[in-house]
Amino acid sequence: MDIHDSTTQYAAGGTAVALVLAFILYQPSGLVKWLQKKNYQYEVSSSLYMLTPTEKFVFNSVLFLTLSLLTMACVVYLPDHISTMSRRTYYYFAGEGMDLAGTAKSALGVMKNSAAALAESASPSAAATASAIKDTAKSAVADVI
Repeated sequence: MDIHDSTTQYAAGGTAVALVLAFILYQPSGLVKWLQKKNYQYEVSSSLYMLTPTEKFVFNSVLFLTLSLLTMACVVYLPDHISTMSRRTYYYFAGEGMDLAGTAKSALGVMKNSAAALAESASPSAAATASAIKDTAKSAVADVI
């Protein structure tokens, strides 16, 4: 048996890890005791303590799969559903739909008009800045349309 062989080193490392875990489990810390208590409470409150290990595995697998699918459905579909419901609620109370594109277009139009007024009444350097803002507003309005 060669000590420099990688297989021997892996076996020795695995044995050391197993011994450390065994020591930790036989001399449990506060966290391990708390986790063991929570596991015991879960098994007693869901009546898993009377099942075989295979039945526990099947039950916990089905429970985990169900909760995972529910979580994924909430993450994927809930934001869109909330958005749809808020638009419908706004429609029911206000009587008209929210037109975000129209609102953005009107805001950009106001910005364009303000830039034009500033360009007419300002100094030459400010006029150049206002002209640049006006061009930006024009391109933004063109993007929205």
